[in-house]
Amino acid sequence: MSFEACAALVERADPLRFRVAMAAPVSARRILFPLYAFNVEIARAPWVTQEAMIAEMRLQWWRDALEEIGQGGSVRKHEVVDGLRDVLDPEGATCLDALIAARRWDIYTDAFEDQAHFDDYINATSGNLMWTAARLLGRAEEGVVRDFAFGVGVANLFQAIPALAAQGRKPLFDGTPQAVRSLAQNALARIDRAADQQKTVSKEAGAALVAGYHARPVLRAVIANPSDVAADALTPNPARDALRFANVSLRGWWR
Repeated sequence: MSFEACAALVERADPLRFRVAMAAPVSARRILFPLYAFNVEIARAPWVTQEAMIAEMRLQWWRDALEEIGQGGSVRKHEVVDGLRDVLDPEGATCLDALIAARRWDIYTDAFEDQAHFDDYINATSGNLMWTAARLLGRAEEGVVRDFAFGVGVANLFQAIPALAAQGRKPLFDGTPQAVRSLAQNALARIDRAADQQKTVSKEAGAALVAGYHARPVLRAVIANPSDVAADALTPNPARDALRFANVSLRGWWR
């Protein structure tokens, strides 16, 4: 029942990725749902308590679970852990452990140290999740997947900034309009660079990249008007969003 439990968790907590997984072949769903359920658990761990030590303990619990999976022995009982055990190899467990380590930043209200720190955070969170999914699904060039994932991660962060700021977080190293536009331009350029090398990502692995179908419109909106980020004006039109998803699902993640 672990697979069904993972799918139900993603359906409740991450509708975008649930839609993406359901559009993928059944064989791909067996990998995507446990990974996306894991991501839900890790992303929300810093927010379910105001006690930093408790949040740290929650994340450490998951790091310990990944270590058990990576070692190939017995693992603790948990529906999402059971799902991960069935799909993860030691490399995947190590990659997701680095994702958890990066998520520790979410617990606190410290700003990023510099732009490199911000980039590392996006690469370890969005990048490690998408790369692990793509690698487990099929043949893919890591640099291409990570370029695409960086752009998607930035787009996702832009959409989350109002909620993060309301919680006292500092989600950008530099939040000036010029810097926000520059960040969006860089993120879009990395998506375009990945799209130019689409042949290095197999159709099977590409199912993991469909989760970024919404990123281009978000980044273009920010480039046109950086103030949309703080104004929480990046929610897509539902009809256009559905049309874009259908187009990307049918024609490829690079569209």
